[in-house]
Parts: sequence; structure tokens; C-alpha cells
Amino acid sequence: MSNKKIVKITKWILDLMYFSGIIITITMPLILNFAGKYYAKVFAYKFIPLVLIFTPASLFGVMILHQLRRMMKTVVEEKCFVWENVKSLELMAIFSISISVFFTGKMFFVSSPATLVIIVVFFVAALFSQVLSFVFRDAIIYKEENDLTI
Repeated sequence: MSNKKIVKITKWILDLMYFSGIIITITMPLILNFAGKYYAKVFAYKFIPLVLIFTPASLFGVMILHQLRRMMKTVVEEKCFVWENVKSLELMAIFSISISVFFTGKMFFVSSPATLVIIVVFFVAALFSQVLSFVFRDAIIYKEENDLTI
């Protein structure tokens, strides 16, 4: 499979996740209400705290996807090492740590092994996003220095 095909497929998946995430975030109270009636009663008993945790956490998830879509545009344009991507990675680190914080709060209302996994995954994602922003920053500086010498 060619690189361009992989990029197109990845962009399509990101777009699908982004727009689905928007719909899920907007309908979060309805989803939790439905889950409380038909899946697990804990969603009904803890409805307000869960809405106040899941809605902003899902919004941060959509914001991460938005930044990934912005970065994907630079990949399509074959201009990856730009300052906008450094900013996107820094924002994704903030959004990821925010999701970890919200799910840490969820542990006080409804704890589960899955919640702990989400906390760890988004904490690690925050670390990797921050480290990648450093890598991109150094690559841009190196590229700019080389562009000046030519």
C-alpha cells in the first residue's frame, strides 16, 4: 500500500471519529440516560456527576481529534515540520492530561478497571505529545537553520 493511500485512509478515519465525537458529545446526556435505563443502573443513580465528567472529557477528545486533523493537513501538503504542529502537540498534551483528570474524578463516583486504564492511557498520551512537540520544535529549528544556509 502506498504512503499516500495510507494517509488518505487515516484522514478519512480521523474525520469519521471527529464528526462522530461531536455527535456523541452533544448527545452525552441522552446516551447516559439511555445507559441508565437499559444497561446499568449506576448511570441513572450517578447521572449528574457522570454527565459533568463524560461531557467535558469527550469534548477534550474531540479537541484532540481536531488537532490531529490539523496536523494531517500538513502531512497531506508534505509540510509536517511547521510551528502549528508544535502548538497542536502541546495542546493535545493539555487535552490528554485534562481527560486523565476528569476520569480520576470519576473514580470517586464509579470506579472500574477501565477507568484506570483510561487515566493511564491519556496520561501517557500527554507525555508522548509533549515529547513529540520537543522533537518537532528541534526539527523545525534544524530545518530553518539549513534553509538559511542554502
